[in-house]
Amino acid sequence: MERGLYIAASGMIAEQTRQDLIANDMANTGTAGYKSDRATQRAFNEVLLENTKTKQDIGALGMGVAIDRQATDWTNGPLKITDEPLDFAIQGDGFFTVRGAGGEAQYTRNGRFSAANDGTLTTATGETVIGRNGQPVRVGADGTVDPNTLQVTLLNNPQKAGEGFVTGQAAGNAPIGTVKSGAIEGSGVDAARAMVDMIASMRAFEAGQKVIRTIDDTLGKAANDVGRLG
Repeated sequence: MERGLYIAASGMIAEQTRQDLIANDMANTGTAGYKSDRATQRAFNEVLLENTKTKQDIGALGMGVAIDRQATDWTNGPLKITDEPLDFAIQGDGFFTVRGAGGEAQYTRNGRFSAANDGTLTTATGETVIGRNGQPVRVGADGTVDPNTLQVTLLNNPQKAGEGFVTGQAAGNAPIGTVKSGAIEGSGVDAARAMVDMIASMRAFEAGQKVIRTIDDTLGKAANDVGRLG
C-alpha cells in the first residue's frame, strides 16, 4: 500500500512541473515572439506481481511517472500589424541577431525595437540589433530602418535563455525567413488551450491528493482498529 503513496506522489510532482510551465505560458500571452513550452512524461518500469504462496502471476503494477523532458514549440506565431516603423517580424524561420553589453551574440524573435540615443536600433532591454554587414543597425533620419538590412540567423537546436532570447549554433547558409516592417510576431500561446490544460492538470493533481488521503485513512484504520484487542 505504501507503494501507492509513491505512485500518487510522483504524479503530483509531474503535474506541479506541468502547471509551472502552463502558468508561464499564460503570463506571456501578450509577449511578442514568445514560444510555448511543453513537458513530456515517462512512466517508470512496471513491476510484475506474483502470489507469494502459489507463485502465480497476478499482473503488472506501474511505479508512477516523471517528467522526461521540456520541449519548446517553435511554430511561428500570428503576424500582428502595428504600423510602427521600428517593429519587425520574421516571416518564416530564423531569429534576429542582437549583441549584448558584453559583446556576445544573442538571438530573439521579438522584433519590437526602438532607437537609442546614439541612433542605433536596440531591443526593449538595450541590446544592439545587428545588420547583415555585422555592424549595429542605424535608424535613418526619417526614423525608419530598411528591413532587408537586419540579420536573420537560423539556429540548430535553439534553447531558451530567458528574457525572450535563445541560444544555439548558427546553421550556416540554410534558407531563412524574410523581415516585414510595421508588424510583430504575436505570442505562440493559445490562451484557451492553456486554460484547458491548466484545469486538466489541476484535476489530475487533486486526484493524486485524494488517492494519498484515502491510503492514509486506510493505513490509519489498519494501525488503530484492526490491530486493537477487544
